[in-house]
Amino acid sequence: MLQVISLLVENKPGALMRITGVLSARGWNIDSLTVARTLDPTQSRATIVVDIDPDLREQVIKQMNKLINVLQAVDLTEGPTVSREMALVRVRSTMETRTGILKEAEIYGARVVDATQDGFGLECTGSPEKVEEFIDAMRTFGDIDVTRSGIVSVSMEARKLRLAPPIPAGAAAGRTEDLPGC
Repeated sequence: MLQVISLLVENKPGALMRITGVLSARGWNIDSLTVARTLDPTQSRATIVVDIDPDLREQVIKQMNKLINVLQAVDLTEGPTVSREMALVRVRSTMETRTGILKEAEIYGARVVDATQDGFGLECTGSPEKVEEFIDAMRTFGDIDVTRSGIVSVSMEARKLRLAPPIPAGAAAGRTEDLPGC
């Protein structure tokens, strides 16, 4: 089952490597990973979608919260969230298919970001299911190239973030019990 994890991390070299290392060392496949700075330039928000057994979801969050540079890890799988994904799709077209491609794009709320005589560059943003349906619709027109962003998700729960203060690298060796949620 896919688990959506939101991580608030310090912008430090090696932080992402440690996060992905925990997952890959246990044989868990990362379905998607998106990372970008927050309003605070010293922190980033990562959204990871990982394919794991549902019984292990809580364990994954605990392990993420123990990592150096991770300020907070939260499971967004079942809570109230807004999740979006973006796909850029290049569709080859003929004169006969151009109108159909544009009509389908309009149905899915996709927009044309580039147009040539050979085809279109389209951007579709929405739920992962909507993006998948859009890609399937574009396949009916022939050759396509697809690049997907991965899922970005935000919790809609009314709660205050509980952040542990950053721990200096030298003092992190014995760090397990002092974090929230462990």
